[in-house]
Amino acid sequence: MLLDVQLDARPDVAADRARELVAAGVDGLFTFEGPHDVFLPLAAAAGVVETDLMTNVAIAMPRSPMHLAHTAWDLQLMSKGRFRLGLGSQIRPHIEKRYGATWSPPAARMREIVGAVKAILGSWQHGTPLDFRGEHTRHTLMPPTFVPGPNPYGAPPVLLGALGPVMTRTAAEVADGLLVMPFHSRRHFAERTLPAVQEGLELAGRESIGIFPQAILAMGRTPAELEAATLGVRGLLAFYGSTPAYRSVLDVEGWGELQPELNALSKRGDVAAMMALVTDEMVETIGVRGTPEECAAELDRRFGAVAERVCCYFPGYDAPLAQVGELAAALNAA
Repeated sequence: MLLDVQLDARPDVAADRARELVAAGVDGLFTFEGPHDVFLPLAAAAGVVETDLMTNVAIAMPRSPMHLAHTAWDLQLMSKGRFRLGLGSQIRPHIEKRYGATWSPPAARMREIVGAVKAILGSWQHGTPLDFRGEHTRHTLMPPTFVPGPNPYGAPPVLLGALGPVMTRTAAEVADGLLVMPFHSRRHFAERTLPAVQEGLELAGRESIGIFPQAILAMGRTPAELEAATLGVRGLLAFYGSTPAYRSVLDVEGWGELQPELNALSKRGDVAAMMALVTDEMVETIGVRGTPEECAAELDRRFGAVAERVCCYFPGYDAPLAQVGELAAALNAA
């Protein structure tokens, strides 16, 4: 399996960080919609490293499909065909209260956004008239002045992030690949995600799509390293677990009643109490914990039969570059 890791750097230092990660041996870099723009670090990296690049994910609902298409097109050029556009929906409070955008049922909206972006990219690549008419967005005007022309590397793939069955089916129907959200367990992936993928493929008459799992790692070699890494993972799992949309993962493992408790604590801002509810069993079931070699073996056990690469997060701690390289080597050999 190939290893993608987060390009966890501000845009002004992203190029240097990208060089470090690629030199360590990773196979790709991804960004997420956090404290900085999701695209600019990839633009900075594209000019200095030759590696796969991806948004994981860019929040699509507040953005125009035309903006997404233009940015993806240019990053595909800058990276010499190594870019993948990963899109996600976000939850209603963020769409309305943080982005100031309009909320609508997310699976239907994301189906339309993916379709619109692909229609725009296809129009540019093949010179066909642009005629996309949806409920939320319409694209029927494309004067020659605004056409970038065929991309020498082809149109970039459009991936869709999903966790629940409806969004997962949607991704399997319309996207070029599925980004499996990182808050999941091996059992949830096997019992909920893969069946929904198959349903979506059958509905669309497709044979397969790329599956890009994501995993939350607590990685280290010494007890002190593992303790620090576990603390970071515990915090992220508490945050995810407090969100109603993620309860299905807890339900599968028999921990569903924990979700409203975490949610109530989050509204009081009691982070310590939230983290205390996340057990070591949860860390090892929803996350992945161990040495680089142990983590690689578990990732291969979970995903090796269906995925060619995996995206790994190291939340709340700095994984040593040497260990990141050892993880990549172990995965590549798996």
